[in-house]
Amino acid sequence: MTHRYARDVIKARWPEAEAIIKTNPECTYWYVIDVVKGRWPEAETIIMTNSYLAYWYARDVIKGHWPEAEEIIMTSPEWAFWYARDVIKGHWPEAEEIIMSNPEWAYRYARDIIKGRWPEAEVIIKTNPGSAFEYAHYVIKGRWLEAEEIIKTDSIFFNEYCKNVLKT
Repeated sequence: MTHRYARDVIKARWPEAEAIIKTNPECTYWYVIDVVKGRWPEAETIIMTNSYLAYWYARDVIKGHWPEAEEIIMTSPEWAFWYARDVIKGHWPEAEEIIMSNPEWAYRYARDIIKGRWPEAEVIIKTNPGSAFEYAHYVIKGRWLEAEEIIKTDSIFFNEYCKNVLKT
């Protein structure tokens, strides 16, 4: 709430409250976005304690790589994917192991970053019917025999697989 007071009432930085603002990573991030409107180096160690805030800060404030925060961003398959896609704009080999630990984010990484099959991640991708269907449809662009048994366990995704992949 303190960042909103600075933004809406003071309409400027509020130095007397910054120590309190920096006790909460989310409040710190929004204070940077809404009030500081640029890098705030004294608060970056607070923001980088949270993978999603670190991603957003790198993307929207730094507007590029933030090496000091990459270790925390890599703790989340989701935010590691977004960082690779939107900040690095390509392969992020150091984060691939964590990304491939989650079927959905592994599928998306294959589709959006690798732009093709990712054999090392297929064993994980095929554990989830939705991710397996989407991988077959959008990455392999055809039948994925090894994943059909898991796709069959979900009637909605199996129906989509039959319609869009098998064309039956």
